[in-house]
Amino acid sequence: MTITMKNYGLRWTDSDGIPRSAAVSYDEASANGRKKRREADGATDVEIVETEPGELAQPKG
Repeated sequence: MTITMKNYGLRWTDSDGIPRSAAVSYDEASANGRKKRREADGATDVEIVETEPGELAQPKG
């Protein structure tokens, strides 16, 4: 049985209106948890994006 690892990054707009992205990759469950924390901290437009191994999500804009 083959297990496929998927990586996810986060990108969002902070409370000052600056586009940001995570400097690390997460598994899906961790990415969902981080998304909830970002939203609770006042970030807007928070999205989870699938990334390739070694690749990081890029900020919008």
